[in-house]
Amino acid sequence: MTNPSTTPSAVPGGRRPAGRGPREWARAFTGFYPPLASELADLDPIARFLYAARSVILVISFQAALLAGLLAATDRRFAALPFALLVLAYVVLHAISNLSNDYFGARRGHDTDDSPRRRYTVHPLLSGAVSSRLLVRGLLVLAAVAAAIGVYFVRLRGWPAVWLVVAGALLLWAYDAAPRALKELGLGEIAAFIVWGPLMIAGGYYVITGQYSRDALIAAIPYGLGVMSILVGKHIDQRVFDASKHQRTLPVLLGERRARALNRGAVAGMYVVIVLGILLRAVTPFALVVLFAAPRALRALRVMASPAPAEPPAGYVGWPLWYHRVCLVHNRAFGWLYVLGLAAGALVSVVRQ
Repeated sequence: MTNPSTTPSAVPGGRRPAGRGPREWARAFTGFYPPLASELADLDPIARFLYAARSVILVISFQAALLAGLLAATDRRFAALPFALLVLAYVVLHAISNLSNDYFGARRGHDTDDSPRRRYTVHPLLSGAVSSRLLVRGLLVLAAVAAAIGVYFVRLRGWPAVWLVVAGALLLWAYDAAPRALKELGLGEIAAFIVWGPLMIAGGYYVITGQYSRDALIAAIPYGLGVMSILVGKHIDQRVFDASKHQRTLPVLLGERRARALNRGAVAGMYVVIVLGILLRAVTPFALVVLFAAPRALRALRVMASPAPAEPPAGYVGWPLWYHRVCLVHNRAFGWLYVLGLAAGALVSVVRQ
């Protein structure tokens, strides 16, 4: 069996060939981090950029925007243009975060040829997919788009929107661009919960409706926990490497066993808060459709109950990511089911109007 740890460009068994065109672009959003740098030559420029930006993970921001919009629709306060701009802003900001993370990771010597980041998918700089200058220009273009949308929301909603925009910008900067980044202080995982939970969903609800909502804040918690579980899982997977680079992520501070226990609590907590949210009438009983994701949650809990294997199973894609992958697969299913449940609740609300 090929050992992926022997070289950054090793291709695990079972990986399907890279392709071109719209079908490959769709795969960039739905697969699990393929392809590796060795497959770049087989990709068209759009697919190359989508993989470099780790588009597979952008779905969590798209789902967060949908959840905010559906909560607004349930309360019969939905506004189409603010919602559409919110979707665009969230995806753009997440792409900025991914590319910024890679830029500063390479610049500060954390992302190297022997790093986990280099081994499971293409790194935009270290692979040669894009130049440092082109990456910075791309970040500036994306930042300009995000800033323009932020100005729109400030003009639409006033000072409350200013604080939401400032909070989002500060957290984006502090996560990896600050001199002492949050991910180096054991705070990056907490920041992920805040951003993809209360800030994106409850804050998104506000910029769509112009109203604060306790219910939207409660509804945001399960999703924020799910996104946090993805990041905690990833940082458990690369804990040893991060410690060697003085990256004091939460799993580095807690140790592997306690970090795995924390992540099991986060995954289980997603379902507990859904039930509490229904009892508090923050979300409709249709949200129980997320129980169809329970088999994946149980698998995530089982995987996180034990140390990771020394080598990947045959045909495994994404090594050395182990806990991260199982949490991502679970959260993606949970997120779409949560969207479905809130959509059903919104539909009933509109019909009853």
